[in-house]
Amino acid sequence: MTNLSGKEMFTSKTFLATEGPGKKLVHIKPKAIFFSQGVSSNYVFFLHAGRAKLTVVSSNGKEATLALLVPGDFVGEEAVADGSSPRTATATAITACTAIRIDRAEMLRVLHEEHAFSDFFVRFLLARGMRTQADLVDQLFNSSEKRLARTLLLMAEFGGAGEPETLIPEITQEALAEMIGTTRSRVSFFMNRFRKLGYIDYNGRIRVHKSLLNVVLLDHMPSSDASDASRSTCMRPLRMPKISPMGVQEIIGPAAPEATAGSATLET
Repeated sequence: MTNLSGKEMFTSKTFLATEGPGKKLVHIKPKAIFFSQGVSSNYVFFLHAGRAKLTVVSSNGKEATLALLVPGDFVGEEAVADGSSPRTATATAITACTAIRIDRAEMLRVLHEEHAFSDFFVRFLLARGMRTQADLVDQLFNSSEKRLARTLLLMAEFGGAGEPETLIPEITQEALAEMIGTTRSRVSFFMNRFRKLGYIDYNGRIRVHKSLLNVVLLDHMPSSDASDASRSTCMRPLRMPKISPMGVQEIIGPAAPEATAGSATLET
């Protein structure tokens, strides 16, 4: 599309989908890294296809998973704030990923010159902040069983735009345990219980059924121990009294703005 002067009009969708000065389309294999913790922050990625994760390693070598990344997410957006500071986390591909890599200077130029893109980026940052807050509340107040259910629902993109992908990417029980703050044996116990109740199919890959929402939204499952029960009770006042059409998103956290699995729907 062109304007009256014949110049090609800027759209966020085109900018994030095509190569150009300061931008390169990259294909990242499973288990390969986008960037590592401790390296300089001189570029930003926008994920078009595939799944990735953010992890951090402590000084004593313990690794923790901070977030799962889906199509429509920016990866390493902290580079916009300060290119001289080292990365605080490592981004790793879970499945084969396609992304556009944007140099920090080009990202700053477009943010300053194109208000439509600035608006889109700010909406993403707000959604990411809300998701992080929801993760913290979940970690503080919910039982480990509900935290696992919520994580599986997020990986299947329930509550996001479009149809959920019920067959989630391959992930180990150890990784799930790191994400929800419990042990692998507890994850194994909960996964077996979810499978027996028909909430998931689990045979190498995990397929999530909509009925798993009962664990998060409707408290249909009893807590598995006394400590979990007390945490679950503490959480109840924070829940919505009624589940609105957006209830899934309100409870499990916001999805990436205007993003669907496998493609990004951006403001034009």
